[in-house]
Amino acid sequence: MGVADNATPPEEGEVSVAAIHRDDKRDNQRDEGPEDKLAELGAERVDHRFKGLPPDAEGMTVAELAAQRRSLFTGGFTTPVLTLSAEALDHNLGLLETYARRHGLAFAPHGKTSMAPQLFARQVERGAWGITLAVPHQVRVARAFGTERIFLANELVDAAALRWIAGELERDPAFRFICYVDSVRGVDLMDQALRGACARRVDVVVELAAGEGARTGVRTEAECARVADAVAGTGTLRLVGVAGYEGEVPDADPERVRDHLGRLVSLAAGFDAAGRFAGLGVTEIVLSAGGSAWFDVVADVFASVPQLSLPVLKLLRSGAYVSHDDGHYRELTPFNRVPAEGALRPAFLLWAQVVSRPSPEQAFVNAGKRDAAYDLGLPVVRVVRDAVSGVVRDGSGISVTGLSDQHGWLRTEAGVSLSVGDWVGMGLSHPCTVFDKWGLIPVAGEDGVVADYLRTLF
Repeated sequence: MGVADNATPPEEGEVSVAAIHRDDKRDNQRDEGPEDKLAELGAERVDHRFKGLPPDAEGMTVAELAAQRRSLFTGGFTTPVLTLSAEALDHNLGLLETYARRHGLAFAPHGKTSMAPQLFARQVERGAWGITLAVPHQVRVARAFGTERIFLANELVDAAALRWIAGELERDPAFRFICYVDSVRGVDLMDQALRGACARRVDVVVELAAGEGARTGVRTEAECARVADAVAGTGTLRLVGVAGYEGEVPDADPERVRDHLGRLVSLAAGFDAAGRFAGLGVTEIVLSAGGSAWFDVVADVFASVPQLSLPVLKLLRSGAYVSHDDGHYRELTPFNRVPAEGALRPAFLLWAQVVSRPSPEQAFVNAGKRDAAYDLGLPVVRVVRDAVSGVVRDGSGISVTGLSDQHGWLRTEAGVSLSVGDWVGMGLSHPCTVFDKWGLIPVAGEDGVVADYLRTLF
């Protein structure tokens, strides 16, 4: 029998003690600022939940451990352990800040990549307009840490989540929230959930699909107009722009991506000419696109947006830039096409130890699918640290040929030295499926000193 079964229900009009406690908790949460919430991450206790951290740090706060500035190699860290380069993170944050400013773009990096509130805060500090997210839980995380502008790159039809969003809009006049709509049915469901929930309308953008066979989005301009008409017929939604994701263009190349983005710009201009953004206090037209592979084409096409009746918020949403990688995005990044703009640096390094050397050509390390992303390429050996001398050398001649749950399969070329106990540092591919395997990630400097830890909340 639960507590509720034994509890005496309050008389009509009487407020329960539990309700009072809930209200007190809400009031306390509202008094906390973003800095307070981020500081709470430093107050979290180090324990068995976090892989790779020193066992003798059990019970310390994260802030206390960070203040000790331990060496990654001699400070008690256990393998496997994922690290992020402090220098690479700072470089990448600055590069995209500069790029967006140079090209007249606003920037809402996709937070689903890292789900790390500390990175959200740093991205906003480095010029981001806000944070892009994908699902309601991610929005709740961002709001818990004070994110004031959120772009939800999805149609939101979950009634409970919509009512929660409405409550946030009602509670916080500074909160700006925008999400996709891509169907009349979706608009109807949103409208039903939001009726009477909030005096403020929820801002939406019509998502134009990248073509037949693409992911989400409205397939034709005529259907886009019908969705926009449905929005106009509600008392709960407000149309503020259009959006798309050029990464879903079938057989993408620069010209096909350019054609899709041109359709997106034309859709915005057509909506504006038809007066679809007039009234209801709309002060800017949102035009959004931009994954991590084609933002150079986005910048080029958006630079030629015609004069509209309102200012245009040209919103880029690339997310993988913050850590970059040694695989998928290393090959796809637009900076390969425009090297004069700079270059991103891979920030991940997964350290594992050689636990078996059964033959001159084969070795096994103690990191596998539980630790490394493998959906868009296997890890790449970058460096090896000798277990005896501590010397770090290049990882040439060693390759990862496969992953088991807890083992990495290595192939070594003839003459390559690699011994049981050596530490192997591996670069990884696809940040979105790296971050989510690690709850607390050491941030190491070039000297190997760990002075910060990044908390992820997936």
